[in-house]
Amino acid sequence: MNVDQLIDSLREDRDFLSCVSNWQVLPAREASYAAWPAGVQEELIRALGARGIARLYTHQAAAVDKALRREDVCVVTPTASGKTLCYNVPILSEILRNDDARALYLFPTKALSQDQVAELYELITQMDVDIKTYTYDGDTPAAARKAIRQAGHVVVTNPDMLHSNILPHHTQWVKLFENLRFIVIDEIHTYRGIFGANLANVLRRLMRLCRFYGSDPQFILCSATIANPGELAAQLIGRPVSLVDRSGAPMGEKHIIFYNPPVVNRQLGIRKSALSQTRMLALMLLKNQVPSIVFAKSRVQVEVLTKALKEERSDALGRSGTVRGYRGGYLPQERREIERGLRAGQVNMVVTTNALELGIDIGSLDACLLCGYPGTIASTWQQAGRAGRRMGRSLTILVASSAPIDQYLITHPEYFFAQSPENALTNPDNLYVLLNHFKCAAYELPFKQEEDFGNAPGSESLKQYLQEAGIVRRVGDSYFWSAEDFPASEISLRTAMTENFLIMDITDPARVRMVGEMDRFTVPMLLHENAIYLHEGTQYQVEKLDFDACKAFIRRVNVDYYTDADLNVSLSLLDIAQQAPHAAHGEIKVTSLVKIFKKMKFDTGESLGYGPVRLPETDMHTAAMWLTLPEELSAGFSNDALQNGMLGIANLLRIVCPLYLMCSPRDLAVTYQVKCPFTDLPTLIVYDNCPGGIGLSEKAFLMRRMLLSHALNLARACKCDAGCPSCTGPVNQIGTQGKATAIRLLEGLTALLARTQEA
Repeated sequence: MNVDQLIDSLREDRDFLSCVSNWQVLPAREASYAAWPAGVQEELIRALGARGIARLYTHQAAAVDKALRREDVCVVTPTASGKTLCYNVPILSEILRNDDARALYLFPTKALSQDQVAELYELITQMDVDIKTYTYDGDTPAAARKAIRQAGHVVVTNPDMLHSNILPHHTQWVKLFENLRFIVIDEIHTYRGIFGANLANVLRRLMRLCRFYGSDPQFILCSATIANPGELAAQLIGRPVSLVDRSGAPMGEKHIIFYNPPVVNRQLGIRKSALSQTRMLALMLLKNQVPSIVFAKSRVQVEVLTKALKEERSDALGRSGTVRGYRGGYLPQERREIERGLRAGQVNMVVTTNALELGIDIGSLDACLLCGYPGTIASTWQQAGRAGRRMGRSLTILVASSAPIDQYLITHPEYFFAQSPENALTNPDNLYVLLNHFKCAAYELPFKQEEDFGNAPGSESLKQYLQEAGIVRRVGDSYFWSAEDFPASEISLRTAMTENFLIMDITDPARVRMVGEMDRFTVPMLLHENAIYLHEGTQYQVEKLDFDACKAFIRRVNVDYYTDADLNVSLSLLDIAQQAPHAAHGEIKVTSLVKIFKKMKFDTGESLGYGPVRLPETDMHTAAMWLTLPEELSAGFSNDALQNGMLGIANLLRIVCPLYLMCSPRDLAVTYQVKCPFTDLPTLIVYDNCPGGIGLSEKAFLMRRMLLSHALNLARACKCDAGCPSCTGPVNQIGTQGKATAIRLLEGLTALLARTQEA
């Protein structure tokens, strides 16, 4: 049965329709074409023609034309609209004209880099010309690196490699920097918050070196649909861009279904789990041989689904290669093999985390299943766009979990379809980030007396500060690096711990092999001793976890359960830096500890018992600001009402803070405590979600009145009756009176802060 027949049969299926809260049909759209822009080389046009591309879509032609006119351009069109040609065509045309021309491609992930190199290589092979394109990342063999530095026309890398390996060693890349004509930055919507601020400063360093070597490259940027692509692109590169956002690509008819699992206990409002319903729907797609992608929200969910689906499709020898799992932690070789299988049509279904959300070419899939709401409207559209890459009909089913936001969306589908995708915000001038990269720039090249650091403010003050700190030394009109350390090695662009644990399979002592890797933060939850570690549906038991050597040793087993651990997070006060009436800013310790793990049966999901986890707690020292509610404000509320009201304010601050602090929501954590251990009062806490802090909570402390005032205005202005995801959170999370309580508490707190400031 193909996807058309499946959609028609679902229309007649009463059991299925009884769980559907909304069935939206987006009509098909014809392609819109344009002539080849002047300047595209004939041999490139012939090569594309041989691959079935006789004309460009209108957005491709517009982007290519702007690029050939030396404009910085940002292309924002849906998934599978052919954005790759928007940069490959002008760049290959330029290299064909001028063999010395060079291009630098930046992708946020290694998988995307590998995918783009493969496509570019095929096009170059078709033309039969000597254009050298290479990937330069952590997986590149040492022997190949010298050749890439000397001969690569197109160097494909990621921001982390550019920051820590290419820029500090620019003298080995003279050929690239002297002739750099184009810088391509794909998937710019991922560069939000601190990651985006880091990238913007890496680009300031890159452009400074280009000026030193006498080149002036232009930018071509691509993005998925966000609300402010032009603004984000301009912030990243430090200058205005030409926006191309009207897609000329064709689109097949899309069916988007919101599916709410059936109720099993009407009195308690308990529904079947999203995981079990996703498995049931995925089996239906498998049996009908509909090429599909299934998105799950965690690694454990991916592996549980993969195991169940593999068992369904296994042959007499137990092989089931048509179903594959895909997530972070798989080894690069395994991920490349899965991607090739998808493109070749050998893999019929892939179960993945958001690792496949970005624009990796995974062939033509007809259906997409989402196990739970991905968290943002932009991500939901991005994941849904992975199906329907041809002109035919496609099917996307969002299976709601029991989370309050999922239940709100499933019962208010108009909210999802009416809202525009979220803004992506970043602040390149964040002083913490700027100072770190200013040090890196000084290490790479001495600063002249009057020289600015791109469009960053306060360059002279930063030079003076570094001179006083003994990090640079002024000689004549130049500031030279004088510290011993290597600054780039101390800075992680993604503000995450980079140390990974290796996962070693010891089933056969004569052939111990590495099967995967995992980041340090996730290890206590998934790789503690006696955990069942799942890898592509295969079960292993963790025999030993060596924290010092960063290794986990696993042995293959065959059991009918999997494990899942609970993470407890607690906050404690270290130091108060600034204090004001009802507010303070200082340092806190965020302690994460995994105490127990659950054993869950595969087929039913029921609990089979618990086991202890004996691992040290993980501490993170960071900066925080907190707001206390005095007794005169909280006295009139019961504990439950106070909790719901404070949860509503916390939800509002999660929306408001990123707007004013120009960061991503994941850069901050907002929490509340009805009785806080370091104030003994109801307290709202906002802290930097990375070790050491990055100045966000300090700025929030200084702007506390403005943040609370905006939160109050947002709650009052929202047209919902008693709460929704755009203000205090949905009613099933904060209760029917939660929004009203949050507004009353905010009114009292803003009035108190205003009075104390006036006094």
